[in-house]
Amino acid sequence: MSTVKQLLRSKGNQVWTVTPRHTVYEAISIMAEKNVGSLLVMDGGKLAGIVTERHYARNVILKGKSSPKTLVGDIMDKKVVCARSTETIDGCMDLMTRRRVRHLPVLEKGELIGIVSIGDVVKSIIDDQNFIIGQLEHYIGGEARVN
Repeated sequence: MSTVKQLLRSKGNQVWTVTPRHTVYEAISIMAEKNVGSLLVMDGGKLAGIVTERHYARNVILKGKSSPKTLVGDIMDKKVVCARSTETIDGCMDLMTRRRVRHLPVLEKGELIGIVSIGDVVKSIIDDQNFIIGQLEHYIGGEARVN
């Protein structure tokens, strides 16, 4: 069973961040430039929150606010759901489903080491399933491999 740490090894552990003092416009610009759907909000080297495209849509656009004048700290989610690096991919899928989140910052010994998205988790699950299917096909065909 794959773990988050293994997933980060294959996908990388790049994390894009802003501070609570950045404007929402700056945050959305970074998301567009980096082609990501969320940014972690860091304050004094500590994880302070997360801001996503959904936060922007619901807390700026729909409320008639201006993104160049609104601060990230005013719309970010301060209760960040995180995963441990030792968590299984299936455990992440369960956590994301139960808590209704699409992005999980990953912590190891209290330190931020990466982030995984629902897309990363689904891809990992599909890759694992394809590997198992391949192994079963080889076994059924009489070409069992020992790994």
